[in-house]
Amino acid sequence: MDIARVSSQGKITIPVEIRKKLKLNEGDKVLFLEEEGQIYVVNASLEALKKFQNKMKGEAKKAGITSKNDLTEEVEKSRQKIWDEQYADHD
Repeated sequence: MDIARVSSQGKITIPVEIRKKLKLNEGDKVLFLEEEGQIYVVNASLEALKKFQNKMKGEAKKAGITSKNDLTEEVEKSRQKIWDEQYADHD
């Protein structure tokens, strides 16, 4: 168990071992979640990624992406489209 002291300004230092477990780096944001009377501290970036992954479940299949090759082709098409949109007038 790790303990942190709260300063007069409400600041705490997250212990090193907890930062490692949460994969926190300088500048990262933390999210405080309340669930059934308990408060949890989570890495906000990882939590956002998990939510995004959950929302995207099944979307690749709906789009007809069924293999790594399909995905690679879609990424390349998207890159080309962005390139064309940004640099089409610079020829």
